[in-house]
Amino acid sequence: MEEVSHQRIKSNGIWIHVAEQGTGPIVLLLHGFPENWYAWRHQINFLANHGFHVVAPDLRGYGDSDSPLTPTSYTVFHIVGDLIGLIDHYGLEKAFIVGVDWGAVAGWHLSLLRPDRVQGFVALCVPYLPRSPTIKSTESIRQSIGDGCHVIQFQVPFFLNR
Repeated sequence: MEEVSHQRIKSNGIWIHVAEQGTGPIVLLLHGFPENWYAWRHQINFLANHGFHVVAPDLRGYGDSDSPLTPTSYTVFHIVGDLIGLIDHYGLEKAFIVGVDWGAVAGWHLSLLRPDRVQGFVALCVPYLPRSPTIKSTESIRQSIGDGCHVIQFQVPFFLNR
């Protein structure tokens, strides 16, 4: 089997770094926080050896992908757009999606917003939780998991976290 190859693909107005290997049906592996494509290094090789074209992107703001400066550039709508752009780049209508942690959140939203582009979806670690119309997502996480959750910890500026 060939080695993992790397390239940067223009998608949704930014450059996305991908690691890929294999041929066959495409599987997008979406990493969690604070990881990148490398978190999937063992699964890439395994899936490629079993007949899949595996693509593990560094999601927007991670690894060697572009990191837009404005916080408003990191909505799930932007990330779904990035993923659609990747699927389009390969000239495909649909892809299998596997996501863990933050990647599972991205996969859930891709599946919900563009089910026509998803062949199948596997979510690891994060069940689907619809947004509350009355409570911010961070407050919901704080209520259910507590202040020690990494999502809550990263809401506080670094200099206050000491």
